[in-house]
Amino acid sequence: MKIITYPDRKEWPGLCARPFASDKDIRSGVADILNQVRQQGDAALFELTRRFDGARLSSLSREVPETTELAPPLRAAIDMARSNIEQFHRAQKRTEKAVETQPGVLCWRRAVPVERVGLYIPGGSAPLFSTLLMLAVPARLAGCREIVVCTPPNADGHIAPAILYTARILGIKRLFTIGGAQAVAAMCYGTESVPRVDKIFGPGNRYVTLAKQMAQSAGTAIDMPAGPSEVLIISDGEGNPAFIAADLLSQAEHGTDSQVIFLCTSASLINAVEREIEKQLTLLPRRETAASALAHSKMILLHDLREALELSNLYAPEHLILATDSAGELAEDVVNAGSVFIGSHSCESAGDYASGTNHTLPTNGHAAAYSGVSLDSFVKMITFQKISARGLKKIGPAIELMAEAEQLLAHRNAVTLRLREIKDV
Repeated sequence: MKIITYPDRKEWPGLCARPFASDKDIRSGVADILNQVRQQGDAALFELTRRFDGARLSSLSREVPETTELAPPLRAAIDMARSNIEQFHRAQKRTEKAVETQPGVLCWRRAVPVERVGLYIPGGSAPLFSTLLMLAVPARLAGCREIVVCTPPNADGHIAPAILYTARILGIKRLFTIGGAQAVAAMCYGTESVPRVDKIFGPGNRYVTLAKQMAQSAGTAIDMPAGPSEVLIISDGEGNPAFIAADLLSQAEHGTDSQVIFLCTSASLINAVEREIEKQLTLLPRRETAASALAHSKMILLHDLREALELSNLYAPEHLILATDSAGELAEDVVNAGSVFIGSHSCESAGDYASGTNHTLPTNGHAAAYSGVSLDSFVKMITFQKISARGLKKIGPAIELMAEAEQLLAHRNAVTLRLREIKDV
C-alpha cells in the first residue's frame, strides 16, 4: 500500500478518486447479451450458460430440495445470521400517521411492496449464500408477491449446497441456474421460463453491474449504483495492528479492483499495520487477488482524528471502521458511509454475515447520496389524500391562483367547477 504523509487539503479529492475502469471494452458485449435474451428468450440463456459457465442444462430452473448436504455447524451459523437479519429488518417496519394539513384535507402515506423482485446471487468460485439472506429476508418481510432468484451453476449444472439450504429456510421453492449479464437480462425482459421483475437486486462483477445499469435504462429498477468493494479504517496510536490488517485484507480479497484505505494519526501504527499485512497476506488462498488490490490502496498519515473523519466523509466509503477508543463519539459526526463499525471488535466481516445489518451497500462514493439495502428498498411509498367539500373550499382559492399564475387553466378549472357546486356547503 502506498503511504502518504500529511497531505495538503487540496490533494484530498485526488486521494478520494477510485481506480477507474472503463466499461468501453465490455459495453457492446453486454448489450449483445441483453439483446439476445430479449429476442431469443430461453434459447439464448441455454447457449450463454454453456458458453460462460460450461454447463449444458436441460432446464433453467431448479427445485429447492427439502434436504441438503450441509455440515450442521454451517447450518447453525446460517440460522443465526438469518435470525439476526430478520430482527434488524423487521424493526424497520413503520406505520405513518395521517396528517390533516387543513380542516377537511387529510394526507397520508402507505408502504406497498414491490410486487416482483429479482435477486442475483453470485456463484461460481465464491457462492455468496450470505447475499441471499441479505436480499430475500427483507423481501419476505416487505411482502413482495414474487421473488425470482438467479444464481450461476457450476460446470456440472449444480448449485452450491449452502445456497440451496439458505433458499429452503427462506421459503424459496425454485431457483434459476443462470448467471452473469444474461441473468440480469432474463429478469429485466422475462423469458418463457423466467418471470419479468420490477426491480433487480444483488452484487456482481463488472458485466453484471453494467447489465443492471442497462436494465435500468430499459425501465427495470435496480437497488443502487455499484462498484468494487471498499473499506476505510480510521485509527489513532491505540489501534490493534493485527485487527486492522485483517480488516483491510478482508476487503482486498474480494477482487483486484477493491480499494482499502487506512487513515491514521500514528506513523508507528502505520508501520506496524504494514508489517502485519505482509505476514497475514502470505496465509491467504486469495493472496494474489488481495495483493493486486493493495497495490492501488493507501495508508494516509493525518494530524488528528477529526481531520481523518473529514477526509472519510469526503471519500464516502462503503464500509467505515472506527478503530479508536473514541469511536462512539466520532461516529456521531459520520455523514457519508454505507455502514459504520464502531470499536476494535466491530469487524466489517460481522456486517457481511451475521450482525443483522445489510451488506448490500453503496460503493464508489455513492454513499454520499444512497443508502444500503433495507426493508425500504422492497417497498414504494404511495401517498393518499382525502379532501372534503369543506377542505376544498379552504384550499381551492389558493390552487386557482397558483394554477392561473402558471398558465395551467385546466388545473384551475378542475377546482373552480367543484367550488361552484359546493358553494353552499
